[in-house]
This record gives sequence, C-alpha cells and structure tokens, in this order.
Amino acid sequence: MVGLFTLGLAELACGQSSPPARPRIVITADPELDDNNSLIRFLLYSSDVTIEGLVYASSQFHWKGDGKGTKWYVPGREYARFGLNLCPCESWRWAKNERFIHDVVEAYAKAYPNLKVHNPNYPAPELLKSKIRYGNIEFDGDFSKDTPGSDLIKALVLDDKPGPLFITAWGGHSTIARALKSIQDRYQYTTGWEALKKKISRKVVLLPSGDQDDTYALHIKPTWPDIEYRQFRDGPNYGYGATLRSKPEDAPYMTPEWMKENVSSRGPLGALYRVWGDGKQMVKGDKLDYFGLTGYTDDELRKMGYVVWMPVQEKGTWLGEGDNHTFMNMLGNGLRAYETADHGGWGGRGTPNPGNFSFSIADTSSQAMITALSAPNSRPNGYPNFFPAAQHDFATRLKWSVTPKYTEANHEPVVKMAGPLQVMARAGEKIRLNGIVSDPDGHRVAVRWWQFQAGTYPNQVTIVHPASVQTEVAIPADALSGQTIHLILEATDQGTPALTRYQRVIVTVRDK
Repeated sequence: MVGLFTLGLAELACGQSSPPARPRIVITADPELDDNNSLIRFLLYSSDVTIEGLVYASSQFHWKGDGKGTKWYVPGREYARFGLNLCPCESWRWAKNERFIHDVVEAYAKAYPNLKVHNPNYPAPELLKSKIRYGNIEFDGDFSKDTPGSDLIKALVLDDKPGPLFITAWGGHSTIARALKSIQDRYQYTTGWEALKKKISRKVVLLPSGDQDDTYALHIKPTWPDIEYRQFRDGPNYGYGATLRSKPEDAPYMTPEWMKENVSSRGPLGALYRVWGDGKQMVKGDKLDYFGLTGYTDDELRKMGYVVWMPVQEKGTWLGEGDNHTFMNMLGNGLRAYETADHGGWGGRGTPNPGNFSFSIADTSSQAMITALSAPNSRPNGYPNFFPAAQHDFATRLKWSVTPKYTEANHEPVVKMAGPLQVMARAGEKIRLNGIVSDPDGHRVAVRWWQFQAGTYPNQVTIVHPASVQTEVAIPADALSGQTIHLILEATDQGTPALTRYQRVIVTVRDK
C-alpha cells in the first residue's frame, strides 16, 4: 500500500532556519579578452559570493616577462605554431602596464550606487580593490618565487574560516602552485604536516579553465592528489565560437542587436565588454587578436599577417566568456550547484579529479581549433539548457548598473520551501512538497517542478501537479536505500526580461 508522507514539524523546524553561507572564491585570471568579459559578469554576481581575491595570473597564452631581458620558450606553445616561430622572447601577449582587473573593478565602482539599490549585498568597491594582487605573471608556468598573489592565496588556504575555498584558474595555475609549494616548504617537516595537508585537501576546490601552463598536471596533482579539481561538462557554451553552432534557442542572445541593447550600451561595465569588431586589441600588434577589426574577410586578415583561427563574425556579435563555467555554479539561484561537483547548474555539471588535465589541442591547425571551440553543447540525460535564463539574468544585472530606481528594473522571484531541502523517504511512498513563491515586483510567476537527473536514482519519478507550488512525488518502488532524487521547483516571472529562480530538494531513499 502506498502511503502519503508529509513533512512533520520537527523536519520543518530544521528547514531554512538561516540562509546558506555564500561561497568563498578567488579569481585568478590572465589578460585574455574572454577573461575580461567573464570578470564583468562575475562582478555583477559579487552579491552572491564572498570574493577573497582577484589575482593576475600568467598562462601559456599571456606572460609579462621579468623586465630584465630574460627570454623564455616552452616547446609547443602558440608562438611555435601556425608557422610563427616568434620565441624565445621577453614577454608574450602582455600589454605594458596591464590592468584589466583594475579597469573592471573601477567600472564596477561607477555602477555600484545603482547596483546597491537593486541588491544590498553588493560589496563596496573599496573592498574589491583591496583584494587585487599580481601573481606569478613573469613567465609561463614559472612558480619559482613568492608573489603578492601567491601570498594572498597561501593566507586564505591556511585560515580557519569554515567551508570550502574555491580557487579558479582562468589562466595558468602557477600562482596557485606557488602558494601550495610555500605551504609545503614551511610545514612539511613539522609534526603536524599530515594533518594540515589533509585539512587543506578537504578545504580547497580548484575550478579550472583547463591546465593552461601544465603546472597542475606536473606539480599540483602529484603533490596534492586529494585536492578536488572540478572540471565541467554538459553546460552552456559561454566561450569562443559559441555563435558558430549555437542551438536555435540560444542564438537570439548572441546577436549584435541583443548584445548592443542588453550589454554593450549598458554603462561603464558594458563599455568594457568585448564584442566582435569593437576596434579594441589586447596588445598592440598582436597577430592572434583580430577580434576588434571589422570590414575584413578571413583571407584579407591572413594577408595582413593575422592568425585567423576562428572565422570573422558580424560586428557587435557575442565574442566569448570562456571562464564562466568556473563560477556560474557558485550563484545563489537556488540550484545549490556549488555544494558538490555533480549537482549541476548554470555552469554545467562538475567532474571532480578527472584523469585528463591537458588544455593543449593536438591538431593546432586553424580548422581543428575552430571545430574544438565551436562544438555544440552536449547535454546527455536531458541536461537542461540554462543559457537563455542566464542571459536574461545577465542583461538584468547590467540594467541594474545603469538604473537608479528600484521600480524601473525587474528583480528575480523568490523561491523557498516550507520544509527542509534534504528529505528522507521510503521506496513506494509519496512525499508532499510545499513551495513558497513570491515576486518583489508583483509580477505573475509561472512555476513548474521537474526532476534534475543529478541524483543516483537513474529513472524518472512521477510528479503530481508539476505546475503547482504544492505537489506530491511518488518515490518509485524500485528505488534502493541510499539513492538520491533531485527535484527542482522552478519559478519564472513575467517581467522584462523574464527572470528564473529555483529551489532544489534532494530526496534520499531510506530503508523500508
């Protein structure tokens, strides 16, 4: 006989007594234009996280040099591809007085009075400025000395604040590697070393955009094998080439018209955002950066000496935010995606500690790189397409940045549960879930319940009245003890643009 399982008072009491802590996160980034774009989006979500560091990093694609005439060369890098043969050289694709992180934070400071109107959790610009450091930027993969950036990361890794410390690698890992090496050098011969190493391995979660200088595979992984290295798959394509094979439902959010209306024209942050044909160049004379040029064909650009590794697109088109996946699961949108790698969210589904760490593309022909960068998103097991919702949200936050009145912009609906977010139930039972949905702007809100295939129970469950805030879910009779079922209450308002928020409930099957 199928019973009806209703959440009791004791379980209600242990529900949402306090909001979850905001994830602590460090950004390390090299001066690639898509890092610039990702940083703009990231700071628009600084209300959702605790930013502990904004650190300049090097990579195989960008390094500053030591200013002493020292020349550097690593076989197989891009300066040795495409027939370039430009190095050994003193620096590579690094602008004199590079300060793109400072520029984005200063643009944020100009937008901050408006942003604060729409969300009081935005951090003060002075706080963000205090988090900026230069890391190990002199050479590709070199972590031979301490830097202000590595010192900051070292201090954060060693502090006693609770919860994980998420560290992104939008460029190479050399600054992170230096921080960990300095800790090892200081403590490895002390009696407390093994305990400290285990504590650090539990605390640190690395969020990479590939291993862009080989220091993870060659140095971090062998020494710190238990540190989680969370790579992502299945999620939206935010990177270079996203427009080339975009899905029909995604394409409208990358056109010149949409980008101009919702991004490029939106105040100081929008003005810094890079799009195709915007007249800008990362480093003067950079033969791999033709993205700011307009009015030329691919062949014309090649005759001008440029390495055209992706076909030219229409002026004003989306160009790339290739590092978004590292932080889009940190957002407080209710998906709770940062809690574990396999939860999944706007950044995709994380894979902890995979076996392949290489960023390199074996076939370095232009066509091979185009194919690799523009492959359509793979969403096995019905992984949801979050790109439209993420773009609506991004556009809204940019509108906040130029809108001084709360009533003149849209705001996300609020989704809660009248009960816990972790539920125990037996196979064959029904559970009743009671959502609470409201909208700060008074808009009508459409809701739906759906099953996120992120749990360990492999099959579908039956959701009664999926379009109602209150629903019942039948736990299948074949569900095994310990298996999990992820259920999502999704709410989308009727504002402009429409905004979506979620609440994830995780059901764990218990013994009968």
